[in-house]
Amino acid sequence: MSSAASFGERVRAALDRFGPLCVGIDPHASLLEAWGLDASAAGVREFGLRVVDAAADRVGMVKPQVSFFERWGSAGFAALEEVMAVARAAGLIVIADAKRGDIGSTMDAYGQAWLTPGSPLEADALTVNPFLGIGTLDDTFRAAERSGKGVFVLAATSNSEALAGQRAIGTAGATVSAGIIAEVSQRNDNTTPDGDWASLGFVIGATVDWAEAGIRPFSPRAPILGPGFGYQGAQPADLVRRFGEMAPCVIAGESRSLLNAGPHALDAAIEARVSEYRSTRG
Repeated sequence: MSSAASFGERVRAALDRFGPLCVGIDPHASLLEAWGLDASAAGVREFGLRVVDAAADRVGMVKPQVSFFERWGSAGFAALEEVMAVARAAGLIVIADAKRGDIGSTMDAYGQAWLTPGSPLEADALTVNPFLGIGTLDDTFRAAERSGKGVFVLAATSNSEALAGQRAIGTAGATVSAGIIAEVSQRNDNTTPDGDWASLGFVIGATVDWAEAGIRPFSPRAPILGPGFGYQGAQPADLVRRFGEMAPCVIAGESRSLLNAGPHALDAAIEARVSEYRSTRG
């Protein structure tokens, strides 16, 4: 394992320093047009670099949505590689929102692509889909731990299409979401030094009702990626109400709510939102 700080501890430090806001890098077609950029690989590259420039030294984390780059093929991936490399060089924690999930060597290859130091697509963390079984992610978890990287496991997402599957009751009498959190938390408990934050985190939507989802606070503490703030309806004032005692672990993901400000006002929009989150923490 790397002698540097673990991913969980890096997130903890970033949250302490900058607060919970994580700026999404989501070059929707409508945003490219509004920003005066071409709908092309060159356009998403320029978009991503401008977001990184606005985010650096204002927040601790950015989250590029891989699909918006991937649709431009190899040129789009090259743009994403550059955006992530520049972001990491600027000291930002980069969460690649790719939601990869597969079995055996295929999942291992995804993990190697995104979590190997020095790889073209190197990120600090990757979102993964556990619905083929947590065991399919074991090698990815181990690779992340060896490299000081993080993994965010989809657990309780806020999209309505997921409700039936994620709220279903599993064999242990808990919801599928609760089972995912329990199984990954057990692994965290076995691999995380006492008092440290774990590096295997969870995606729990900011609009999710924990009681309805059958989930509850967990230990050891681990980062929670909370999409759904801003454009999707949750506001900074909702953070503690939604996440309760786990609120200090939350990475509040916002994209369009900030990006709609445009390239010339984005830095001011980020600063204003950071201030809002800070006021909720007292």
